[in-house]
Amino acid sequence: MNKRVFTGTLVLFFGMAIFSFITHGVLLSAEYQAEPMRSSMRSSDDMMNFMWIYYAVYLIQSYVLSFIFFKGYERKGMIEGVRFGVLSGLLMTSGMAFANYAMYPTPLSVSLKWFFFGMTEFVVLGCLLALVGAKVRSSKR
Repeated sequence: MNKRVFTGTLVLFFGMAIFSFITHGVLLSAEYQAEPMRSSMRSSDDMMNFMWIYYAVYLIQSYVLSFIFFKGYERKGMIEGVRFGVLSGLLMTSGMAFANYAMYPTPLSVSLKWFFFGMTEFVVLGCLLALVGAKVRSSKR
């Protein structure tokens, strides 16, 4: 694994964890306490037992996204990060937000917030990858 992919994986992992806490632990916490969301979710204690799964998924997603970004890295700066963020955000966020809306009794307002916050997250993460690309010299040259 080259230095860019490794560093990008670490940056994305921590970025995803921070965004998840802000989005779900702060911004959407009131929506999760209201019906019908509350009745369709695990209890807080039960969720904590499964947090390791979130971190494992973040690690896998971080690696895959970093690998894809740096495989096609064109050294075009921040615009490349924004483009990657929008495309990866559409891929990752639209399915989660709107498939859950179709499957579970999720209010449309919550699904729209999931989509908006998710797109924001991925654009920021794409920009972080562009910064990593600009700052970290690859060991495979």
